[in-house]
Amino acid sequence: MKERWIIGIQITDRIHGVSELQSILTKFGCSIKTRLGLHEVYDDYCSTSGLILLELTGNREDYFKLENELLRLEGVVVKKMIFTE
Repeated sequence: MKERWIIGIQITDRIHGVSELQSILTKFGCSIKTRLGLHEVYDDYCSTSGLILLELTGNREDYFKLENELLRLEGVVVKKMIFTE
């Protein structure tokens, strides 16, 4: 059975602590097929919170490793969706 994993990462403070998050995403870069970042931006406002969506590829064990490393970060909420065919 084929699985497709999507991980959602909610970041409460994009300014502080983002370097550790970026380091983790770089470490697992070969498992990330698609990465989409979302945050509120207006002419006079840029939100400090944000959302990153990841479509994963490759080894399923790496998906769990990535998820566990993300869950250890302060100010980060991780949710996942798994689609099976």
